[in-house]
Amino acid sequence: MTAGPPAGDGPTPFGDLDDFAAIPRVAALRLSPDGSWLAAAVQTLSPDRKKYLTSIWRIDTRGGAPRRLTRSAEGEASPCFLPDGSLLFTSERADPDTAPAATDGADSDGAALWLLPGGAGEARVVAALPGGVAAAEAARPPAAAASASSAAAVTLTSPVLPAADRADMGSAAADARLRKARADAGVTAILHESAPVRFWDHDLGPDQLRLFAVDPGRLTESAEPAADGDFAGLRDLTPQPGRALDDQAFGLTPDGASVVTGWWRWQPAGESHSELALVDVATGKRRVLLSLPGCDFRSPRVSPDGRSIVCQRETHATADRPADLTLVILDVDGPGAPGEPGRDLLAGLDRWPGDHAWSHDSRAVYFAADDGGRRPVFRVDVTAGEVTRVTGDGAAYTELNPAPDGRYLYALRSAVDSPPTPVRIDLDSGATPVPLPCPGAPLALPGRLEEVRAAADDGHPVRSWLVLPDAASAASPAPLLLWVHGGPMMSWNAWSWRWNPWLMAARGYAVLLPDPALSTGYGQEFIARGHREWGARPFADIMAATDAVLARPDIDAGRAAMMGGSYGGYMANWMAGHTDRFKAIVSHAGLWALDQMFGTTDHPMFWRRQFGDPLTSPQMYEANSPHRHVARIRTPVLVIHGNKDYRVPVTEALRLWWDLTRHGAEAKFLYFPDENHWILTPGNAQIWYETVFAFLAEHVLGQEWQRPPLLG
Repeated sequence: MTAGPPAGDGPTPFGDLDDFAAIPRVAALRLSPDGSWLAAAVQTLSPDRKKYLTSIWRIDTRGGAPRRLTRSAEGEASPCFLPDGSLLFTSERADPDTAPAATDGADSDGAALWLLPGGAGEARVVAALPGGVAAAEAARPPAAAASASSAAAVTLTSPVLPAADRADMGSAAADARLRKARADAGVTAILHESAPVRFWDHDLGPDQLRLFAVDPGRLTESAEPAADGDFAGLRDLTPQPGRALDDQAFGLTPDGASVVTGWWRWQPAGESHSELALVDVATGKRRVLLSLPGCDFRSPRVSPDGRSIVCQRETHATADRPADLTLVILDVDGPGAPGEPGRDLLAGLDRWPGDHAWSHDSRAVYFAADDGGRRPVFRVDVTAGEVTRVTGDGAAYTELNPAPDGRYLYALRSAVDSPPTPVRIDLDSGATPVPLPCPGAPLALPGRLEEVRAAADDGHPVRSWLVLPDAASAASPAPLLLWVHGGPMMSWNAWSWRWNPWLMAARGYAVLLPDPALSTGYGQEFIARGHREWGARPFADIMAATDAVLARPDIDAGRAAMMGGSYGGYMANWMAGHTDRFKAIVSHAGLWALDQMFGTTDHPMFWRRQFGDPLTSPQMYEANSPHRHVARIRTPVLVIHGNKDYRVPVTEALRLWWDLTRHGAEAKFLYFPDENHWILTPGNAQIWYETVFAFLAEHVLGQEWQRPPLLG
């Protein structure tokens, strides 16, 4: 059991969806160069309660009261520090002064890059482009080399229309004119000549992400307006990159001379792999560091001494083996060549690394990895390869920020029973991490959390979290809600605002959160158990866990329901056709007809690598597709889907709804025209939960169906 906050004796915010939606949510952390405070991105409800706004807060590393630094109707995000302590962030708010970009009368399509001085003063715009600023990073020289007079080095990414380079001006002004011409003509069309065309919830193109170096003069108070015809004081480092920089992380060497970035290579028939590249800031010359077909290199981090790079390396799944993930290291000045895999830092560790960060002295790398229903922090010595565990409190860690003196590590800590909270980890003493005051935490919970285990039919242990409402007991057994996670390569080990079991506990349900085959944190063999059996093998694991919990005296075995989203929605659809154990099933963004989804998802190459082509090798699709068992479905099903879900397209829900209807199954279809794979806007998220509550109340609790009023 985790060491989260105890259940409260009084009301909690989980009993009322309005109260739950209003809880502030910490989403990102960046540590200041002197280690005295953390810039935290915090999401809060807008005044009209129609969206979440992100603002930047100051979190004192010594434990002082948090303080909000930014405030606007548009919000701010992506905090990043300059060596002198000034804070960069992105925002779509209006510039009170004249923006430096030459936009020729066209409004920017996105956020500008702002700078908040480290001492005192107002935030001001340092870069604004017609397509907006997508992300920015600053060089972080070693403390001994940094000084107040050191020139800051900053790079950013911004989308640019390829035709802007062919226009007369060849500049931000040309890009702005082309955007304005498209808007004035009412043109939104995109001509694709190669893959990819969409990503998760948005269309790709016609513009393309490019890397820009910011003129250091733009970062000073005395900056002059940018000359007409250039990219607003920016230097284009990657002209005509195609789709190479989509969803790629990048960083600078400490001296600001080079940018290290992931770089997509797209081949015919939609195949791809991600290289690691180094771009010279002065010349724009790009050099490939790591490239290996069948592998993706991503999330690079440059060591504080500027000599080494560590990044993730993921081997693609094949029909015979699942994907695998590790950290590799290489020299910044190494030769780099096609076929170079990098040196594996974690050759002896059977876990997938996530967030990673260099130690202050460049001798080690800290990383988090799923492990048995937790996500602890580990440390690996880059010379010896020795891996040690840093945290042991049963929580999940992200946003790792080592202190400049090496004594502390700052991070976001969460657990199934604890929301993300900034903490200070003492690396010398190994003491329990110290929570730092922040908005939205701690929270009183309407129940308690237990860890449960069962044995699958093949003897493998299957572990789960069990959320129990306050009143659950042998005298008053609780109805059970089985909730299967997405992924499928992930784990129930952290807090979730979107899939929150405590909202269910507040309404009297016990919630089972199992980690079946394909889950991470149990080794590569555990993932491989379900690699060719997406349906049958995890289903058997889940039912073993469910049977064990239903045998408890504090659980009502006669009142059980099941739900899941994404892969969990796939499993909901699979279970509907393979068991009548449940009173109701909720399928959110679930896969239904796998051969259909292969041709409509934004990521078909994921399927072809391990399942093959459904036209020439249909066996895996037929064996694992839930739609083939529709005639056996007798359980009432609530189908939920967002129209802008491109990973699991809405066609899956449309066909599922039609197949259930024509086979006489009892079903409802909750459809969100403007939402994606997740239901994110506050109003729609509340309707999502209200509909699920009503559906479960009808079929599990035996209450009369109550249609949520705002559904008309």
